[in-house]
Amino acid sequence: MGYKTCFITMDALMHALKTQEISRKSKGKINKVLSSSLLIIDELGYLPISREEANQFFQLISVLYEQTSLIITSNKGLEDWTELMGDPALTTAVLDRITYRCELFNMSGKSYRLEHRKSLF
Repeated sequence: MGYKTCFITMDALMHALKTQEISRKSKGKINKVLSSSLLIIDELGYLPISREEANQFFQLISVLYEQTSLIITSNKGLEDWTELMGDPALTTAVLDRITYRCELFNMSGKSYRLEHRKSLF
């Protein structure tokens, strides 16, 4: 059995979670997420999420807890997640699961994309 990696933006993950009951494509994305050994969620906090989306995210994290490795990128510090999720108890529960036996990397400094945008265009 191989090691499966899944990369998804938070926005795409929220869309798939909300529409998995009515969209085959979304259901397929969620199945890929659930069967992955490593899930990379990019841009958490870039766009606001509703309370319903925060609950769905918590449920997903609970299912993946201790069975799937997670990498989450965010422009928000953990102290700002309560504002993002809209519920202190829910935020604590999510952070409890994702920070258990984890390594946190706080990367600061200049953005590679911004610094090299002239050469990119």
